[in-house]
Amino acid sequence: MAKIPEMFDRVTQFFSEALTRIFSPPEDKDYPEIGVQPFEGDAYKKTSRGSD
Repeated sequence: MAKIPEMFDRVTQFFSEALTRIFSPPEDKDYPEIGVQPFEGDAYKKTSRGSD
């Protein structure tokens, strides 16, 4: 009977560690510094089928 609480503690710890890992920020915060990229294209124009 003493093994049931121990097993429950292990399962609880397993899931809490998993949730912590999922919802915590990433450990590697070494993001590339790319800066702002300028827009070099044409603006989107919505055309109807008959107006080509």
